[in-house]
Amino acid sequence: KKPDSAFSQGVVKIASEKELREKSADFLGDSDLLIAQEFLPTTFDWRIGILDQRPLFACRYFMAPGHWQIVKQERDGRGRYGKTETIPVELAPRKAVKLALKAANLIGDGLYGVDVKESNGKFYIIEVNDNPNIDADSEDMILKEDLYNRIMEVFVKRMEQRTARIED
Repeated sequence: KKPDSAFSQGVVKIASEKELREKSADFLGDSDLLIAQEFLPTTFDWRIGILDQRPLFACRYFMAPGHWQIVKQERDGRGRYGKTETIPVELAPRKAVKLALKAANLIGDGLYGVDVKESNGKFYIIEVNDNPNIDADSEDMILKEDLYNRIMEVFVKRMEQRTARIED
């Protein structure tokens, strides 16, 4: 996996040592770093939205039909996406939310989308996105407009606090 990839681009599944050498050579031609993760087959990944060190939303991102990733990149550059199912944070697996909070809070108090896999009753951090997508009719399906209001309230509060410090 390329460290700066997005939407499943720059992510490959390796089946052999030979393939690892070939792909590593390609990837290291573009970057000084690559990330290796164990492949855990699942039908979906959790995305837990975190803001200001609190959970904001919980989604299941299903794999693209007939593919092992959420997005199947087509040769023409378009992506074929799996479906997204948003649920109330309170109904998401407690362990997934707790793990996502722990990972995001190690980084800071910003807006994060933490990808978590659930396999055999265990939860694994896949990545912490510092620029998560929040799409209409997807991540906002439960909170609707309140999702955007909560995000704006946090940033308005931070701007007001900075302004107050400058004025003091």
